[in-house]
Amino acid sequence: MKNIVYILILFTTHFIFSQKKADTLPQLDLYKITLINQTDSYITFPTDIGNIEPLMFEANVNPSFVIRQRKDSKLLAVLTPQITIRMYSENSYPVRTPSYIPQVSFYYKANKKEALNCLILFGKIVHHSNGQDGDFYNEDNTINLLTGNFATNFFELGFLKTAYSNKLKAIKTIKSSIEVNPKSWMLQELHGKYSGLRWHNSFTSFKFPLKDDENERANFSLKVETTLMLDSYNDLKVFDLDRFNASLTFYYHPKFLEDIGLFVQFYQGMDYYNIYFEHQLSIIRFGIMTEILRF
Repeated sequence: MKNIVYILILFTTHFIFSQKKADTLPQLDLYKITLINQTDSYITFPTDIGNIEPLMFEANVNPSFVIRQRKDSKLLAVLTPQITIRMYSENSYPVRTPSYIPQVSFYYKANKKEALNCLILFGKIVHHSNGQDGDFYNEDNTINLLTGNFATNFFELGFLKTAYSNKLKAIKTIKSSIEVNPKSWMLQELHGKYSGLRWHNSFTSFKFPLKDDENERANFSLKVETTLMLDSYNDLKVFDLDRFNASLTFYYHPKFLEDIGLFVQFYQGMDYYNIYFEHQLSIIRFGIMTEILRF
C-alpha cells in the first residue's frame, strides 16, 4: 500500500511540474506561424552602402488578411497585397516602377509532436508586376527601366518547421520551398532572361514572452535567407554565383519602442525590384521594421 501511495505521489508531482513548465511556454498557433512566414514590412534609411542607386528609402508594405473558420483550424488562407517602392535620391525624388506582389497563401498544420514543435505545409499563388505598359526594350536594345512592362505569375510550395530552444528560450523556424514561374504565366520578353525555377530556404529565430513573464523579450535576433536559381537562363553556367541570392538580417528592439525596431541587412544577389532583375546587388542597408511577431 505504501508503495502505491509513493508511486501516486511521484506521478502527481511530475505531472504538476510538467504542466507548469508547459503552461509557462509561449503560445504558438497556426495563425502566428503564418505571420512568421510573411515578408517583413520595413522602411530603409538613405544610408545604403554598396552598388545600388542612391535612394531616399525603400519601403515594403505587407499587411496580412487571415481567413479561417475558427481559432483552432488546421487550415487557413492569407491574403497579402504586398507593395515595394523605391524613392530615388534625384531631382523631385521620383518613385519608379513599384513592385506589386499580391498573393494568396494556404497553410496546413500537418502534425504537432510536442509543444512548439510543428510541421506546416504551405502553398501560394503570386502575381508580380510593375504597373507599367511601355515597351520592354529601349531603341538601343537595353531594358526600359523607366516605363517597360514587367509581369510574371508563379506558385510556390514548401514546408515550415518550428522548434523551441530551451537554452535560448526562442522559437526556431526552418523554411524551404520551390518557386515555379511557368513560361505561359510570364511576359514573353522574360523568357530566357528571368529565372522561372527557384529554391528558397530560410532560418529565423523568434522569441515570445513566457506566459508568466509577459514583459520578457530579446533585444537581438537573426534571419538568414537564401535563393538558388535552378533553371537555364541568361546563359549562366551551372555553378555561376549569379544564380545565388543571400541575405543576413540583424534586428534590434530598443526597450523604449513598442511595435518597431531597427535592422541592418547584408544582401548579395539579383535585384528583386521587378524590371531591375538583371542588376546584381551587393549592399548593406539600415532601417526600421514592424514587429508583428518580433522578439
